[in-house]
Amino acid sequence: MRHPHEEPPVNPLPPVAVLLAAVIVVIEVIFQLGARGLIGGPGAISWRRDALLQYGFSGPAFDRMIELGTWDADAVMRMFTYPFVHYGFAQVLFMAVLVLALGKWVAERLAQWTIPVIFVVSALFGALVYGLALNTPVVLVGGFPGAYGLIGAFTFLLWTNLADTGGPQGRAFLLIGALMGIQLVFGLVGGLLSGGNGTVRMDWLADLAGFVAGFALTIVLSPGGWARMVDRLRQR
Repeated sequence: MRHPHEEPPVNPLPPVAVLLAAVIVVIEVIFQLGARGLIGGPGAISWRRDALLQYGFSGPAFDRMIELGTWDADAVMRMFTYPFVHYGFAQVLFMAVLVLALGKWVAERLAQWTIPVIFVVSALFGALVYGLALNTPVVLVGGFPGAYGLIGAFTFLLWTNLADTGGPQGRAFLLIGALMGIQLVFGLVGGLLSGGNGTVRMDWLADLAGFVAGFALTIVLSPGGWARMVDRLRQR
């Protein structure tokens, strides 16, 4: 039995979530130091640009692979690497907070290993939808589709918990609704104010696909998740 004074003041974060966030943050720190000339010499100023071009998910390259019916290792690799390169520090900071907060919540209710599984699968599905649904040369970068997958997991677990306790189930979808609304507004305004001839960024579609993937995957990963899902649908 643990005495009150032995309880940690803050519940420890899952090491897997910390590691995932740390990888994303460390990459950004390297870009920041390079841009300021603190490491890497004169060529380091272009590290971020080069990484975005080399590791960002390219819709046209993916489309060519599908049309030709051939295996393009580079196009496939980009589906795994794009979540780890970002446009700037603010994006990375928000990403890290989401991964740590949602990763902790999900790990406490499922298992630590589900965090990277949900993140990666959601990011892959986000890139797949982005490549198939859109015809845009804008590369997809950033880990938001993976983070939205964790939001999907959070939403499913909260939804089933509210259903079991008789709470208002619609509350489970407030977070994704608010985030998608903000994303759409900023995407529209940012696209119209940018120098891209009024082009509106459509990476919110990959984020939404990541949410759907995370929600669906949690049905499978959570104990009795599929049976509870079917039961909820039958009650409707």
